[in-house]
Amino acid sequence: MRFQEKNKILIPDIKRKFDDSRKISDFPHLPHPLIKSPYSYSSELQQFLSGKRLLHDELPFPFSEIQEHYEQGHISYSYGVLNGLCYRCGNSAKSLMGTFQCARCQGTCMYCRKCIMMGRVSECTPLISWCGPELSYERNSNLLNWKGTLSKGQQQASDKVVQSVKERASVLVWAVCGAGKTEVLFDGIRAALTERQRVCIATPRTDVVLELSPRLQQVFPSTEIATLYGGSEDRTKNAPLTIATTHQLLRYYHAFDTIVIDEVDAFPYSMEPMLQHAANEARKEDGTIIYLSATPSKEMQRDVSRKNLPCVVIPARYHGKPLPVPTFEWCGNWRTSITKNKLPRNVSAWIARHYKENKPIFLFVPNIKLLEKIVEFLKMSYGEEVEGVHSKDKERKEKVARFREGTVRILVTTTILERGVTVSNVQVAVLGAEDTIFTESALVQIAGRAGRNAKFATGEVRLFHYGKTNEMVAARDHIKRMNYRAKHGGFLKGDRDE
Repeated sequence: MRFQEKNKILIPDIKRKFDDSRKISDFPHLPHPLIKSPYSYSSELQQFLSGKRLLHDELPFPFSEIQEHYEQGHISYSYGVLNGLCYRCGNSAKSLMGTFQCARCQGTCMYCRKCIMMGRVSECTPLISWCGPELSYERNSNLLNWKGTLSKGQQQASDKVVQSVKERASVLVWAVCGAGKTEVLFDGIRAALTERQRVCIATPRTDVVLELSPRLQQVFPSTEIATLYGGSEDRTKNAPLTIATTHQLLRYYHAFDTIVIDEVDAFPYSMEPMLQHAANEARKEDGTIIYLSATPSKEMQRDVSRKNLPCVVIPARYHGKPLPVPTFEWCGNWRTSITKNKLPRNVSAWIARHYKENKPIFLFVPNIKLLEKIVEFLKMSYGEEVEGVHSKDKERKEKVARFREGTVRILVTTTILERGVTVSNVQVAVLGAEDTIFTESALVQIAGRAGRNAKFATGEVRLFHYGKTNEMVAARDHIKRMNYRAKHGGFLKGDRDE
Protein backbone atom coordinates (compact mmCIF):
# COMPACT_ATOMS: atom_id res chain seq x y z
CA MET A 1 0.00 0.00 0.00
CA ARG A 2 1.16 3.53 -0.78
CA PHE A 3 0.26 6.82 0.91
CA GLN A 4 0.34 10.50 0.15
CA GLU A 5 0.71 13.10 2.88
CA LYS A 6 -1.66 16.06 2.58
CA ASN A 7 -2.28 18.69 5.26
CA LYS A 8 -0.47 16.50 7.79
CA ILE A 9 -2.75 13.56 7.06
CA LEU A 10 -1.82 10.27 5.37
CA ILE A 11 -4.07 9.51 2.40
CA PRO A 12 -4.04 5.92 1.15
CA ASP A 13 -3.30 5.72 -2.57
CA ILE A 14 -5.09 2.44 -3.16
CA LYS A 15 -5.66 3.04 -6.89
CA ARG A 16 -2.26 4.71 -7.51
CA LYS A 17 -3.70 8.13 -8.41
CA PHE A 18 -0.86 10.19 -6.92
CA ASP A 19 2.57 10.45 -8.49
CA ASP A 20 4.19 11.36 -5.18
CA SER A 21 2.71 8.51 -3.10
CA ARG A 22 5.15 6.41 -1.09
CA LYS A 23 5.39 3.35 1.11
CA ILE A 24 4.63 4.13 4.73
CA SER A 25 8.24 3.25 5.60
CA ASP A 26 9.41 6.13 3.34
CA PHE A 27 7.86 8.73 5.65
CA PRO A 28 10.39 9.92 8.27
CA HIS A 29 7.53 10.88 10.60
CA LEU A 30 3.96 9.63 10.64
CA PRO A 31 1.30 12.29 11.26
CA HIS A 32 -1.40 11.54 13.83
CA PRO A 33 -4.50 13.76 13.57
CA LEU A 34 -5.85 15.04 16.87
CA ILE A 35 -9.01 13.41 18.24
CA LYS A 36 -12.05 15.30 17.00
CA SER A 37 -15.00 15.47 19.35
CA PRO A 38 -17.88 15.02 19.12
CA TYR A 39 -17.59 12.22 16.58
CA SER A 40 -19.99 9.33 16.12
CA TYR A 41 -17.39 6.57 15.93
CA SER A 42 -18.16 2.93 15.15
CA SER A 43 -18.59 0.95 18.37
CA GLU A 44 -18.03 -2.24 16.36
CA LEU A 45 -14.67 -0.97 15.15
CA GLN A 46 -13.79 0.19 18.66
CA GLN A 47 -14.72 -3.23 20.09
CA PHE A 48 -12.71 -5.08 17.44
CA LEU A 49 -9.57 -2.95 17.42
CA SER A 50 -9.24 -1.58 20.96
CA GLY A 51 -5.94 -2.60 22.54
CA LYS A 52 -4.71 -4.26 19.36
CA ARG A 53 -2.27 -3.55 16.57
CA LEU A 54 -3.39 -5.30 13.40
CA LEU A 55 -2.84 -5.47 9.67
CA HIS A 56 -5.55 -4.11 7.39
CA ASP A 57 -6.17 -7.65 6.14
CA GLU A 58 -7.17 -8.65 9.68
CA LEU A 59 -9.88 -5.98 9.91
CA PRO A 60 -13.37 -6.86 8.56
CA PHE A 61 -14.10 -3.19 7.82
CA PRO A 62 -13.80 -1.21 4.56
CA PHE A 63 -10.67 0.91 4.32
CA SER A 64 -12.82 4.00 3.78
CA GLU A 65 -14.26 3.53 7.29
CA ILE A 66 -10.83 2.96 8.78
CA GLN A 67 -9.46 6.03 7.01
CA GLU A 68 -12.34 8.18 8.25
CA HIS A 69 -11.64 7.15 11.84
CA TYR A 70 -7.95 7.88 11.28
CA GLU A 71 -8.72 11.39 10.03
CA GLN A 72 -10.92 11.92 13.10
CA GLY A 73 -8.01 10.92 15.36
CA HIS A 74 -9.55 7.65 16.55
CA ILE A 75 -7.16 5.33 14.70
CA SER A 76 -3.40 5.53 14.24
CA TYR A 77 -1.10 4.12 11.58
CA SER A 78 2.35 2.92 12.57
CA TYR A 79 5.23 1.35 10.69
CA GLY A 80 5.20 -2.35 9.94
CA VAL A 81 8.87 -2.77 9.02
CA LEU A 82 11.29 0.16 9.08
CA ASN A 83 15.07 0.12 8.62
CA GLY A 84 15.22 -3.63 9.14
CA LEU A 85 13.15 -3.58 12.35
CA CYS A 86 9.76 -5.27 12.69
CA TYR A 87 7.48 -3.08 14.78
CA ARG A 88 5.19 -6.00 15.61
CA CYS A 89 7.59 -8.61 16.99
CA GLY A 90 10.78 -6.58 17.53
CA ASN A 91 12.87 -8.70 15.15
CA SER A 92 15.91 -6.97 13.67
CA ALA A 93 17.94 -9.98 12.53
CA LYS A 94 18.85 -9.68 8.86
CA SER A 95 18.67 -13.44 8.45
CA LEU A 96 15.00 -13.31 9.47
CA MET A 97 14.05 -10.56 7.03
CA GLY A 98 13.11 -11.23 3.42
CA THR A 99 12.18 -9.26 0.31
CA PHE A 100 9.55 -9.76 -2.37
CA GLN A 101 8.03 -7.94 -5.32
CA CYS A 102 4.94 -6.39 -3.79
CA ALA A 103 1.79 -5.97 -5.89
CA ARG A 104 0.39 -3.38 -3.48
CA CYS A 105 3.21 -0.87 -3.58
CA GLN A 106 4.58 -2.17 -6.92
CA GLY A 107 8.12 -2.25 -5.62
CA THR A 108 10.55 -4.38 -3.66
CA CYS A 109 9.31 -4.77 -0.09
CA MET A 110 11.14 -6.04 2.96
CA TYR A 111 9.03 -8.24 5.25
CA CYS A 112 9.52 -10.01 8.58
CA ARG A 113 9.84 -13.79 8.43
CA LYS A 114 10.01 -14.11 12.22
CA CYS A 115 6.29 -13.44 12.85
CA ILE A 116 4.90 -14.35 9.44
CA MET A 117 2.66 -16.99 11.02
CA MET A 118 0.55 -14.04 12.28
CA GLY A 119 0.21 -12.57 8.77
CA ARG A 120 2.88 -10.88 6.65
CA VAL A 121 4.02 -7.48 7.87
CA SER A 122 6.20 -5.49 5.46
CA GLU A 123 7.57 -2.03 4.70
CA CYS A 124 4.35 -0.98 2.97
CA THR A 125 1.84 -2.49 5.42
CA PRO A 126 0.83 -0.17 8.26
CA LEU A 127 -0.03 -1.57 11.66
CA ILE A 128 -3.38 -0.13 12.69
CA SER A 129 -4.36 0.71 16.29
CA TRP A 130 -7.33 2.23 18.08
CA CYS A 131 -6.55 5.49 19.90
CA GLY A 132 -10.08 6.78 20.49
CA PRO A 133 -12.14 6.36 23.68
CA GLU A 134 -11.22 3.22 25.61
CA LEU A 135 -13.62 0.35 26.01
CA SER A 136 -15.53 0.60 29.28
CA TYR A 137 -16.56 -2.40 31.34
CA GLU A 138 -19.17 -2.43 34.07
CA ARG A 139 -17.97 -2.16 37.67
CA ASN A 140 -18.86 -5.31 39.58
CA SER A 141 -17.60 -5.92 43.11
CA ASN A 142 -19.25 -9.37 43.40
CA LEU A 143 -17.06 -11.15 40.88
CA LEU A 144 -15.39 -14.09 42.61
CA ASN A 145 -17.27 -17.34 43.13
CA TRP A 146 -14.76 -19.48 45.01
CA LYS A 147 -15.23 -20.98 48.46
CA GLY A 148 -11.81 -22.56 48.89
CA THR A 149 -9.13 -21.62 51.39
CA LEU A 150 -5.50 -20.77 50.76
CA SER A 151 -2.49 -22.30 52.48
CA LYS A 152 -0.08 -20.03 54.34
CA GLY A 153 2.23 -19.79 51.33
CA GLN A 154 -0.64 -19.22 48.91
CA GLN A 155 -2.09 -16.45 51.12
CA GLN A 156 1.23 -14.61 51.28
CA ALA A 157 1.59 -14.83 47.51
CA SER A 158 -2.03 -13.78 46.94
CA ASP A 159 -1.54 -10.69 49.11
CA LYS A 160 1.58 -9.80 47.11
CA VAL A 161 -0.25 -10.21 43.81
CA VAL A 162 -3.08 -7.93 44.98
CA GLN A 163 -0.51 -5.37 46.13
CA SER A 164 1.28 -5.53 42.76
CA VAL A 165 -2.00 -5.05 40.87
CA LYS A 166 -2.91 -2.01 42.96
CA GLU A 167 0.58 -0.47 42.82
CA ARG A 168 1.12 -1.48 39.17
CA ALA A 169 4.43 -3.13 40.05
CA SER A 170 5.69 -6.36 38.51
CA VAL A 171 6.40 -9.43 40.68
CA LEU A 172 7.68 -13.00 40.42
CA VAL A 173 5.64 -15.69 42.17
CA TRP A 174 8.20 -18.47 42.68
CA ALA A 175 6.05 -21.43 43.66
CA VAL A 176 7.04 -25.09 43.86
CA CYS A 177 5.33 -27.56 41.54
CA GLY A 178 1.88 -28.32 42.89
CA ALA A 179 1.68 -25.24 45.12
CA GLY A 180 -1.62 -24.11 43.59
CA LYS A 181 -0.52 -21.06 41.60
CA THR A 182 -3.86 -20.54 39.87
CA GLU A 183 -5.72 -20.00 43.16
CA VAL A 184 -3.12 -17.41 44.14
CA LEU A 185 -4.30 -15.25 41.23
CA PHE A 186 -7.99 -15.09 42.10
CA ASP A 187 -7.95 -12.10 44.47
CA GLY A 188 -5.55 -10.19 42.20
CA ILE A 189 -7.80 -10.74 39.19
CA ARG A 190 -10.81 -9.65 41.22
CA ALA A 191 -8.98 -6.49 42.39
CA ALA A 192 -8.16 -5.57 38.78
CA LEU A 193 -11.61 -6.33 37.37
CA THR A 194 -13.32 -4.42 40.18
CA GLU A 195 -11.44 -1.32 38.97
CA ARG A 196 -12.60 -1.99 35.38
CA GLN A 197 -9.10 -3.00 34.36
CA ARG A 198 -8.24 -5.52 31.65
CA VAL A 199 -6.40 -8.69 32.63
CA CYS A 200 -4.60 -11.25 30.48
CA ILE A 201 -3.28 -14.64 31.56
CA ALA A 202 -0.75 -15.80 28.98
CA THR A 203 0.88 -19.22 28.83
CA PRO A 204 3.19 -20.84 26.25
CA ARG A 205 0.96 -23.88 25.73
CA THR A 206 -2.48 -24.21 24.12
CA ASP A 207 -3.50 -27.13 26.36
CA VAL A 208 -3.01 -24.93 29.45
CA VAL A 209 -5.22 -22.23 27.87
CA LEU A 210 -7.95 -24.81 27.25
CA GLU A 211 -7.64 -26.06 30.83
CA LEU A 212 -7.66 -22.61 32.45
CA SER A 213 -10.56 -21.12 30.50
CA PRO A 214 -13.46 -23.21 31.90
CA ARG A 215 -11.89 -23.16 35.36
CA LEU A 216 -11.73 -19.36 35.48
CA GLN A 217 -15.17 -19.01 33.93
CA GLN A 218 -16.50 -21.06 36.85
CA VAL A 219 -14.66 -18.85 39.36
CA PHE A 220 -15.68 -15.60 37.62
CA PRO A 221 -19.13 -16.56 36.27
CA SER A 222 -20.32 -13.00 35.55
CA THR A 223 -17.13 -11.98 33.70
CA GLU A 224 -16.78 -12.25 29.93
CA ILE A 225 -13.65 -14.21 29.03
CA ALA A 226 -11.83 -14.35 25.69
CA THR A 227 -9.95 -17.60 25.02
CA LEU A 228 -7.22 -17.14 22.41
CA TYR A 229 -4.96 -19.65 20.65
CA GLY A 230 -4.18 -20.52 17.06
CA GLY A 231 -7.49 -21.15 15.29
CA SER A 232 -9.71 -20.20 18.23
CA GLU A 233 -13.11 -18.64 17.61
CA ASP A 234 -12.46 -15.82 20.11
CA ARG A 235 -9.53 -14.25 18.25
CA THR A 236 -11.56 -11.14 17.36
CA LYS A 237 -13.08 -10.81 20.83
CA ASN A 238 -12.25 -8.13 23.40
CA ALA A 239 -13.09 -8.96 27.01
CA PRO A 240 -12.12 -7.80 30.50
CA LEU A 241 -10.40 -11.16 31.11
CA THR A 242 -8.35 -12.80 28.37
CA ILE A 243 -6.64 -16.20 28.47
CA ALA A 244 -4.18 -16.62 25.62
CA THR A 245 -1.08 -18.33 24.33
CA THR A 246 1.93 -16.03 24.43
CA HIS A 247 2.00 -15.96 20.61
CA GLN A 248 -1.41 -14.27 20.57
CA LEU A 249 0.05 -11.29 22.45
CA LEU A 250 1.67 -10.25 19.16
CA ARG A 251 -1.72 -8.87 18.12
CA TYR A 252 -2.04 -6.59 21.17
CA TYR A 253 -0.68 -3.14 21.92
CA HIS A 254 -1.02 -1.29 25.23
CA ALA A 255 -4.12 -3.37 25.97
CA PHE A 256 -3.81 -4.86 29.45
CA ASP A 257 -3.45 -3.33 32.89
CA THR A 258 -2.26 -6.69 34.25
CA ILE A 259 -0.57 -9.52 32.38
CA VAL A 260 0.13 -12.85 34.08
CA ILE A 261 2.82 -14.93 32.38
CA ASP A 262 2.30 -18.51 33.50
CA GLU A 263 5.26 -20.91 33.26
CA VAL A 264 7.60 -18.06 32.36
CA ASP A 265 10.48 -20.55 32.25
CA ALA A 266 8.79 -22.84 29.72
CA PHE A 267 9.62 -23.20 26.03
CA PRO A 268 9.05 -21.30 23.79
CA TYR A 269 8.58 -18.16 25.92
CA SER A 270 11.84 -18.60 27.84
CA MET A 271 13.88 -18.97 24.65
CA GLU A 272 12.08 -16.51 22.40
CA PRO A 273 12.78 -12.75 22.68
CA MET A 274 9.87 -12.14 20.27
CA LEU A 275 7.36 -13.42 22.84
CA GLN A 276 8.93 -11.41 25.65
CA HIS A 277 8.73 -8.34 23.40
CA ALA A 278 5.07 -9.12 22.70
CA ALA A 279 4.25 -9.29 26.42
CA ASN A 280 5.87 -5.92 27.07
CA GLU A 281 4.08 -4.33 24.11
CA ALA A 282 0.71 -5.82 25.11
CA ARG A 283 0.66 -4.25 28.56
CA LYS A 284 -0.18 -0.62 29.15
CA GLU A 285 2.74 1.72 29.80
CA ASP A 286 2.10 1.60 33.55
CA GLY A 287 0.83 -1.98 33.53
CA THR A 288 1.78 -4.89 35.74
CA ILE A 289 3.41 -8.18 34.73
CA ILE A 290 3.07 -11.06 37.17
CA TYR A 291 5.48 -13.92 36.45
CA LEU A 292 4.67 -17.45 37.64
CA SER A 293 7.31 -20.15 37.80
CA ALA A 294 8.53 -23.15 39.77
CA THR A 295 11.92 -22.95 38.10
CA PRO A 296 12.78 -19.34 37.21
CA SER A 297 15.82 -18.78 35.00
CA LYS A 298 19.23 -17.89 36.46
CA GLU A 299 18.82 -14.41 35.00
CA MET A 300 15.48 -13.94 36.73
CA GLN A 301 16.93 -15.25 39.99
CA ARG A 302 19.76 -12.72 39.68
CA ASP A 303 17.22 -9.93 39.19
CA VAL A 304 15.52 -11.07 42.39
CA SER A 305 18.78 -11.21 44.38
CA ARG A 306 19.73 -7.73 43.13
CA LYS A 307 16.26 -6.50 44.12
CA ASN A 308 15.46 -5.52 40.54
CA LEU A 309 12.42 -7.80 40.58
CA PRO A 310 10.15 -8.21 43.62
CA CYS A 311 9.52 -11.86 44.48
CA VAL A 312 7.34 -13.96 46.74
CA VAL A 313 8.19 -17.63 47.31
CA ILE A 314 5.77 -20.47 48.01
CA PRO A 315 8.15 -23.22 49.21
CA ALA A 316 5.48 -25.84 49.98
CA ARG A 317 2.51 -27.44 48.28
CA TYR A 318 -1.05 -26.61 49.24
CA HIS A 319 -1.30 -29.87 51.29
CA GLY A 320 1.67 -28.91 53.47
CA LYS A 321 3.80 -32.02 52.82
CA PRO A 322 7.48 -31.93 51.76
CA LEU A 323 8.40 -32.25 48.10
CA PRO A 324 9.62 -35.74 47.12
CA VAL A 325 13.42 -35.58 46.84
CA PRO A 326 14.96 -37.43 43.86
CA THR A 327 17.28 -40.34 44.56
CA PHE A 328 20.12 -41.34 42.22
CA GLU A 329 20.76 -44.90 41.08
CA TRP A 330 23.51 -46.03 38.71
CA CYS A 331 22.20 -48.38 36.02
CA GLY A 332 25.27 -49.01 33.91
CA ASN A 333 25.41 -48.51 30.14
CA TRP A 334 21.66 -48.47 29.63
CA ARG A 335 21.97 -47.63 25.92
CA THR A 336 23.72 -50.94 25.32
CA SER A 337 20.93 -52.72 27.19
CA ILE A 338 18.30 -51.11 24.98
CA THR A 339 20.07 -52.26 21.80
CA LYS A 340 19.57 -55.75 23.22
CA ASN A 341 15.82 -55.08 23.70
CA LYS A 342 15.91 -54.90 27.46
CA LEU A 343 16.14 -52.40 30.29
CA PRO A 344 18.88 -52.45 32.93
CA ARG A 345 18.00 -54.98 35.62
CA ASN A 346 17.44 -52.43 38.39
CA VAL A 347 15.20 -50.27 36.16
CA SER A 348 13.07 -53.30 35.28
CA ALA A 349 12.86 -54.23 38.97
CA TRP A 350 11.77 -50.69 39.91
CA ILE A 351 8.97 -50.76 37.30
CA ALA A 352 7.86 -54.28 38.31
CA ARG A 353 7.69 -53.36 42.02
CA HIS A 354 5.44 -50.33 41.49
CA TYR A 355 3.36 -52.14 38.88
CA LYS A 356 2.72 -54.96 41.37
CA GLU A 357 1.63 -52.34 43.94
CA ASN A 358 -0.86 -51.02 41.36
CA LYS A 359 0.73 -47.57 41.18
CA PRO A 360 0.85 -45.54 37.94
CA ILE A 361 4.37 -45.14 36.56
CA PHE A 362 5.91 -42.24 34.66
CA LEU A 363 9.15 -43.17 32.85
CA PHE A 364 10.99 -40.21 31.26
CA VAL A 365 13.54 -40.91 28.49
CA PRO A 366 15.82 -38.58 26.48
CA ASN A 367 14.34 -38.79 22.95
CA ILE A 368 11.64 -40.19 20.69
CA LYS A 369 13.78 -42.90 19.08
CA LEU A 370 14.62 -44.41 22.48
CA LEU A 371 11.02 -44.02 23.61
CA GLU A 372 9.65 -46.05 20.70
CA LYS A 373 12.18 -48.81 21.32
CA ILE A 374 11.47 -48.97 25.07
CA VAL A 375 7.68 -48.97 24.58
CA GLU A 376 8.02 -51.80 22.09
CA PHE A 377 9.67 -54.24 24.49
CA LEU A 378 7.79 -53.05 27.61
CA LYS A 379 4.58 -54.02 25.82
CA MET A 380 5.92 -57.57 25.63
CA SER A 381 5.73 -57.73 29.44
CA TYR A 382 2.83 -55.43 30.26
CA GLY A 383 0.73 -55.41 27.08
CA GLU A 384 -1.67 -52.58 26.34
CA GLU A 385 -1.13 -51.04 29.77
CA VAL A 386 2.01 -49.43 28.32
CA GLU A 387 1.95 -46.35 26.09
CA GLY A 388 4.46 -43.79 24.86
CA VAL A 389 3.96 -40.04 24.43
CA HIS A 390 6.08 -37.45 22.63
CA SER A 391 5.74 -34.07 20.92
CA LYS A 392 4.82 -35.52 17.51
CA ASP A 393 2.23 -37.93 18.90
CA LYS A 394 -1.23 -37.01 17.54
CA GLU A 395 -2.89 -39.19 20.20
CA ARG A 396 -1.04 -37.54 23.09
CA LYS A 397 -4.13 -36.14 24.82
CA GLU A 398 -6.04 -39.41 24.55
CA LYS A 399 -3.13 -41.44 25.97
CA VAL A 400 -2.67 -39.04 28.90
CA ALA A 401 -6.41 -39.25 29.58
CA ARG A 402 -6.21 -43.06 29.68
CA PHE A 403 -3.21 -42.79 32.03
CA ARG A 404 -5.26 -40.60 34.37
CA GLU A 405 -8.15 -43.07 34.19
CA GLY A 406 -5.88 -46.02 34.98
CA THR A 407 -6.32 -48.03 31.77
CA VAL A 408 -2.70 -47.14 30.94
CA ARG A 409 -0.47 -48.07 33.89
CA ILE A 410 2.98 -47.23 32.50
CA LEU A 411 3.50 -44.08 30.46
CA VAL A 412 6.87 -43.59 28.78
CA THR A 413 7.45 -39.99 27.78
CA THR A 414 9.96 -37.40 26.68
CA THR A 415 10.22 -34.05 28.47
CA ILE A 416 7.00 -32.99 26.68
CA LEU A 417 5.15 -34.04 29.85
CA GLU A 418 7.61 -32.57 32.35
CA ARG A 419 4.89 -30.13 33.44
CA GLY A 420 1.14 -29.72 33.40
CA VAL A 421 0.10 -33.33 34.03
CA THR A 422 -1.21 -34.41 37.44
CA VAL A 423 -1.88 -38.08 38.17
CA SER A 424 -2.73 -39.32 41.66
CA ASN A 425 -0.12 -41.58 43.34
CA VAL A 426 2.20 -41.55 40.31
CA GLN A 427 5.76 -42.88 40.69
CA VAL A 428 8.41 -41.15 38.58
CA ALA A 429 11.65 -42.39 37.06
CA VAL A 430 14.11 -40.92 34.58
CA LEU A 431 16.19 -43.25 32.44
CA GLY A 432 19.45 -41.66 31.30
CA ALA A 433 19.22 -38.72 33.70
CA GLU A 434 22.76 -37.74 32.69
CA ASP A 435 21.57 -36.76 29.18
CA THR A 436 21.91 -33.04 28.40
CA ILE A 437 18.16 -32.73 27.81
CA PHE A 438 17.65 -33.22 31.55
CA THR A 439 18.62 -29.81 32.89
CA GLU A 440 18.13 -28.71 36.49
CA SER A 441 14.86 -27.04 35.52
CA ALA A 442 13.59 -30.10 33.63
CA LEU A 443 14.44 -32.46 36.48
CA VAL A 444 12.77 -30.23 39.08
CA GLN A 445 9.64 -30.16 36.94
CA ILE A 446 9.75 -33.93 36.40
CA ALA A 447 10.14 -34.53 40.13
CA GLY A 448 7.17 -32.21 40.59
CA ARG A 449 4.86 -34.81 39.01
CA ALA A 450 5.09 -36.96 42.18
CA GLY A 451 3.35 -36.38 45.50
CA ARG A 452 0.90 -33.74 44.29
CA ASN A 453 -2.19 -35.34 45.82
CA ALA A 454 -2.70 -34.83 49.56
CA LYS A 455 -3.58 -38.55 49.98
CA PHE A 456 -0.41 -39.65 48.16
CA ALA A 457 2.15 -36.99 49.08
CA THR A 458 5.19 -39.31 49.20
CA GLY A 459 5.62 -40.42 45.58
CA GLU A 460 9.02 -41.77 44.57
CA VAL A 461 11.37 -40.00 42.14
CA ARG A 462 14.29 -42.14 40.91
CA LEU A 463 17.00 -40.86 38.55
CA PHE A 464 18.67 -43.81 36.80
CA HIS A 465 22.00 -42.76 35.29
CA TYR A 466 25.33 -43.81 33.78
CA GLY A 467 27.19 -40.99 35.50
CA LYS A 468 25.98 -38.31 37.88
CA THR A 469 25.83 -34.75 36.47
CA ASN A 470 25.92 -31.26 37.97
CA GLU A 471 22.37 -30.71 36.70
CA MET A 472 21.13 -33.74 38.64
CA VAL A 473 22.81 -32.53 41.83
CA ALA A 474 21.51 -28.98 41.29
CA ALA A 475 17.94 -30.25 40.86
CA ARG A 476 18.11 -32.31 44.04
CA ASP A 477 19.64 -29.40 45.97
CA HIS A 478 16.94 -27.06 44.61
CA ILE A 479 14.20 -29.31 46.00
CA LYS A 480 15.99 -29.78 49.32
CA ARG A 481 16.36 -26.01 49.74
CA MET A 482 12.64 -25.52 49.17
CA ASN A 483 11.84 -28.22 51.74
CA TYR A 484 14.22 -26.60 54.23
CA ARG A 485 12.64 -23.22 53.63
CA ALA A 486 9.17 -24.68 53.98
CA LYS A 487 10.00 -26.44 57.26
CA HIS A 488 11.72 -23.48 58.92
CA GLY A 489 9.12 -21.02 57.62
CA GLY A 490 6.27 -22.98 59.17
CA PHE A 491 4.70 -23.97 55.84
CA LEU A 492 4.58 -27.72 56.51
CA LYS A 493 1.85 -29.55 58.39
CA GLY A 494 2.86 -32.11 61.01
CA ASP A 495 6.30 -33.06 62.26
CA ARG A 496 7.42 -35.10 59.32
CA ASP A 497 10.79 -34.15 57.84
CA GLU A 498 12.27 -35.48 54.63
